Amino acid sequence: MRRARRAAAMAAPEHRRTALERVDKFISEIYFTDCNLRGRLFGDRCPLASLSCFQTPRRIPYDEAVGQEFRPAKVGDSFGPTWETCWFKVELSIPPAWVGREVHFIWESDGEGMVWRDAQPVQGLTKEGEKTSYILTSSLKETEPHSLTLYVELACNGLFGAGKGSMIAPPDPDRRFTLSKAELVVFNRDVYELLVDLEILLDMAKLLGEENQRSFQAMYAANQMVNVCDVKDPSTFSAARDLAAAIFSQRNGESQHTIHAVGHCHIDSAWLWPYEETVRKCARSWVTVVRLMEGNPELTFACSQAQQFEWVRSWYPGLYAQIQDFVAKGQFIPVGGTWVEMDGNLPSGESMVRQFLQGQRFFQEQFGRICSEFWLPDTFGYSAQLPQLMRGCGIRRFLTQKLSWNLVNTFPHHTFFWEGIDGSRVLTHFPPGDSYGMHGRVEEMLKTVNNRDKGRVNHSAFLFGFGDGGGGPTQKMLDRMKRMSDTDGLPKVEISTPDRLFSVLEKESSQLCTWVGELFLELHNGTYTTQAQIKKGNRECERILHDVEVLSTLALARGSAFQYPASQLQRLWRLLLLNQFHDVLPGSCIQLVVEDALQYYAEIRRAGARLQEEAVRSLCGELLQPKAGSAEGTLVLNTLPWERTEVISRTGPAGTQTLALVTVPSMGYAIVKEPLLPPQPVSVRKQEDGSIAMENGVIAVCLDAMGRLTSLRLAGSERESIPDGCCANQFALFDDVPLYWDAWDVMDYHLETRKPVTTLLKPLEITLAGGLRGSASFSLQVGESSTLTQEIILDATCPYLRFLTQVEWKEAHKFLKVEFPVQVRSTNTTYEIQFGHLQRPTHWNTSWDWARFEVWAHKWLDLSEHGFGVALLNDCKYGASAHRNVLSLSLLRAPKSPDATADMAHHQFTYAVMPHWGSFQDAGVIQCAYNLNFPLHAVPARSAQCPAWSAFSVSSPAVVLETVKRAEDRPEAVVVRLYEAHGSTVVAWLQTSLPVQEAILCDLLERPAPRGRLPLEQQGVRLSFSPFRVLSILLVLRQ
Repeated sequence: MRRARRAAAMAAPEHRRTALERVDKFISEIYFTDCNLRGRLFGDRCPLASLSCFQTPRRIPYDEAVGQEFRPAKVGDSFGPTWETCWFKVELSIPPAWVGREVHFIWESDGEGMVWRDAQPVQGLTKEGEKTSYILTSSLKETEPHSLTLYVELACNGLFGAGKGSMIAPPDPDRRFTLSKAELVVFNRDVYELLVDLEILLDMAKLLGEENQRSFQAMYAANQMVNVCDVKDPSTFSAARDLAAAIFSQRNGESQHTIHAVGHCHIDSAWLWPYEETVRKCARSWVTVVRLMEGNPELTFACSQAQQFEWVRSWYPGLYAQIQDFVAKGQFIPVGGTWVEMDGNLPSGESMVRQFLQGQRFFQEQFGRICSEFWLPDTFGYSAQLPQLMRGCGIRRFLTQKLSWNLVNTFPHHTFFWEGIDGSRVLTHFPPGDSYGMHGRVEEMLKTVNNRDKGRVNHSAFLFGFGDGGGGPTQKMLDRMKRMSDTDGLPKVEISTPDRLFSVLEKESSQLCTWVGELFLELHNGTYTTQAQIKKGNRECERILHDVEVLSTLALARGSAFQYPASQLQRLWRLLLLNQFHDVLPGSCIQLVVEDALQYYAEIRRAGARLQEEAVRSLCGELLQPKAGSAEGTLVLNTLPWERTEVISRTGPAGTQTLALVTVPSMGYAIVKEPLLPPQPVSVRKQEDGSIAMENGVIAVCLDAMGRLTSLRLAGSERESIPDGCCANQFALFDDVPLYWDAWDVMDYHLETRKPVTTLLKPLEITLAGGLRGSASFSLQVGESSTLTQEIILDATCPYLRFLTQVEWKEAHKFLKVEFPVQVRSTNTTYEIQFGHLQRPTHWNTSWDWARFEVWAHKWLDLSEHGFGVALLNDCKYGASAHRNVLSLSLLRAPKSPDATADMAHHQFTYAVMPHWGSFQDAGVIQCAYNLNFPLHAVPARSAQCPAWSAFSVSSPAVVLETVKRAEDRPEAVVVRLYEAHGSTVVAWLQTSLPVQEAILCDLLERPAPRGRLPLEQQGVRLSFSPFRVLSILLVLRQ
């Protein structure tokens, strides 16, 4: 009778909500832990035998730390301030009664910890990354030692730094970090397994939906498990687990979607913490992965950024050796192929090549293979030149997910072909869960299946592990996915590799769509402008390294005694590449990182100047001044691949600066004794109304008292560039308060707050009266407390007007731009990008158009109609926009998070305006922008007669010789890199005066192409280009 009643009770109808909530409470960490299953996760507890600590402001190695004097410490103590390090000596004694039990060392703190055992790092401990225990033994044996000493290295910062009040707020310098738990516990593995079973079933019941029978099957099973499970009697657990296993073992059909799960740990090389702390974040995260791999031989882990491997190699050699073993086993998988996960918009084309060159060479040297997929999950947009650069570096596959952050338009694909401006295509995959930090939950699996290319492909990536500040995968994530590997109602889940995923996508790719052009992120467009000094440092240092390489290569080719500074150049390139990380160059980092970055740029400037001087001395030694004071001539060097006639400033005999008009051949030098006379000197006239007119026989301009252009014409023409009633060079200030991401975002509504800058401090006055150079200066007050001074300069023979600008910037949440309304009508503006250009609309017809209200460009942008146009050039700016007929250059922002002092400084920059006949290609806009960015080098010299010398020239103005360097692996060879810049199909001859004996086409990693030998002919080397094609050639020199 009693048994019958019990059966009837068990078969009672379930109320869905109460059944689900009942299971929820049974595994809750918050409710009913005195009597639920979660409360039984840990058995007996035991305090530490002793705890002592030592604190230091420095990040010091283990050997130094353990030799310090440690003082007693206890749970509940707090440590700090921010960025300090505490080392704890932890002495443990495990009770003999715990034999046969699994024993964990529990450590909870709001700082980031690393456990050291026997002088080696063994486990990262981060509460935010759900890692608060170190497994001492899975089953304590009587024979193993019960007493041991560990050390815990505690960083006084959290996984996401130490923001005051919110994650991206500037760090709180006085934050304290508390040790809230430190003890030994018995870990009940059977309780843990049951908790994971119930969690998965509960999620299936909730998320599969009331119309799905699997939802109800999971709910009834979970409810029944609670019925049969007596938390005080572990012998009841196996019956409960059998109920779960019955559900998990019901298999899927063959058509089910397959999820390729790969462990992942995105670590920002610097962001809300400094570079130095990232070194430790890598060690904490990766040592945890190594521990997981030891217990889970199926675990795979994809890891990018050669720089981070290099840090761990230098600082943690023992850990690095273990990583190398797991790389060899195919579990720890280097991906990406770049030095860091760089910004995808702002680095130059050559910088992007070097990201791959340094990264792929590192992976080849260290692990015996290069990466086959480009891995850039968190960068703020992707240049349309990237597909070609990937292909040239041995990569045909690309993974990211950042476009899921688009504010306006939903990107239409998750798996597709991406085609660049030259026509190169790469297979691209966005993990459909729209994250690179999954936790292995049912909800994430269901989101991954519901992807935008379902039906075309049946496989998706699933990257699991805590990220951004490190952390990585956990055992629980793996255990969740084991239960979901092939369970009816859920997608199939397999631990996989990037190669396995992309290989199967390649087989399924026949139905995939193609996206042509840039992958523009409709968010974070303030990062083209924030932290202007970092932007300027990047552009300047790209130029410095270009020039040092050109001059060092020429010195090497002309004199075998010259030692090419390969190792110094590698060190400087790696500093520059590190600063191109996607939270540093974009300016979205804390003040400590900005200080480090500016220091690295200063080091590149300092070392670069020295290397350049050594190269020039070797190249032109006999021409240089033997002693000061007797200089009569000037040696002028040109590092660009075309002849230039320009006004330079040179040091006269008495040390005074004088101007000279000089002509210098392409990639070469000339000695200047008697400067040239300009065909027409610059004239500067002040008009009766206070305006100033300047003319140089190429362009004619008129400026009002506030420095605004009221007229801009090509000399001898009536064609006016400035519309009636408008002024160009008009500064405008905008309110700049985004929704959340302060340093990152400028919102569309900022355009509604435009205020022209009209407060004149000093009206326009002539500063140079003409001849070789004319100029006029003025000053404005900008906003409440900033000042802007500008010298407007016109040089003899120069086709553009320069604006040398100095700003003392002291604003808060303001955005300064300069505007050029022009009398040109076109639906598109052209913007320079890496090794080429692209067009973006000047109208806002569609949401895709207006979402690009603020865009990026490199050295120039141009608005042209048939036969005429106006270009804006710049020497260190990246943010720009063009709406209807107004070209805008973004100059300065003033965000307050995560760096409260962002851009509060003195700024100097130059931009220029260039009206032209015909197309921008035929008018030489591209060459002029290079000239503005790569000034001629003038060095005092003897006045000896010396013919001008040119190392390289190119027969076609459509082709730019961008790079000249020594080959990485062949000291007797030079690499030259050229690209087609006009968007045309063209044959060009590369001419050189260097002693070349062989020319071979190679890829961007400098690997010779099959059948790549090029004949050396009278006119040079014949090269065929299609639009925007990048070619690299190995030139082997005669010894």
